[in-house]
Amino acid sequence: MHNTHKAMKPTIETYAELQLAYDTFNKLLFDEQLPDCIITLQRSNPSRGYFSAERFTNIDGQKIDEIALNPAYFAVVPLVKIMEELVHQLCHLWQFHYGTPGRGRYHNTEWADKMESLGLMPSDTGQPEGKKVGDIMSNYAIDESAFLSACAELLTNDFKISWYDRFPTNTAIDAGHNSYSQPIDLPEGSENIAAEFENIEIETPDSTENKSNRSKYVCHPCGINVWGKPELNIICGKCNGPFVELK
Repeated sequence: MHNTHKAMKPTIETYAELQLAYDTFNKLLFDEQLPDCIITLQRSNPSRGYFSAERFTNIDGQKIDEIALNPAYFAVVPLVKIMEELVHQLCHLWQFHYGTPGRGRYHNTEWADKMESLGLMPSDTGQPEGKKVGDIMSNYAIDESAFLSACAELLTNDFKISWYDRFPTNTAIDAGHNSYSQPIDLPEGSENIAAEFENIEIETPDSTENKSNRSKYVCHPCGINVWGKPELNIICGKCNGPFVELK
C-alpha cells in the first residue's frame, strides 16, 4: 500500500472521491437540482453501472436512490469514461424525479435529449452513428461540451480514483481497448489523466470455462435472481426489464 493511502481509510477515500464527482456534476450540469443518493460499487452486473430508484430506506422511512458503478472498469478505461458513466446514471436519476422514465430499462427520447444537452451523445454502440434509444445504451462525449468543461474542472491534481479492481473482467478490458472519447482541455499544470493508472497492476481473468449447465440471471433494479440455461432471454415480470446473465 502506498503511503498516500495511509492518511485516510480506503472506504472513506473511495466514496469521498465519488461523492466529489457527484457534487461537481450536480452543480455544473444540473444546477444542483438532483437530490442526494447512495453511490455503491457493484461487480455482479457486467455493465458499467446502473440506477435504481428509491432502492434504499432508513429507519425513519426516508427513501433514497442508488447509483451503482462497476469497479472492474476503473483500471482499464480512461478516467473520463468513468465520469461519463456517472453522468449517464445522473440523467436517469434526474428523469425519475423530473421527467418520465422509459418502461423497464428502456432509455427513451427524453433521457437521450437530456444526455445530449449536457454533452453526452447516446449510442447503443458507444461509437458515432449508434442508435440513441434502446434497452442497453452507452454514450460518448461531445466535443467542446458542457460535460467536458465540467470534467476539466474536476479532473485536476486534486481528483483521482485511488482504488481499483485488480481483476477486471474480459468485458471491461475489451471496453478499455475500444473506448471512444474526446480529449479534455485541462487547466495548466494538471497531470495527464490518460496516465492516471500507468503504473497499476492488474491480472487477467481466469480463462477456465464455466462448465456448469446453469447460469444465474439478475434483474438489478428489482433485486430478483433466477437460474436457468445459458443465453436465455428473460423479462422481469415486476419492471418488464431484461434479466442480465452473470458471466
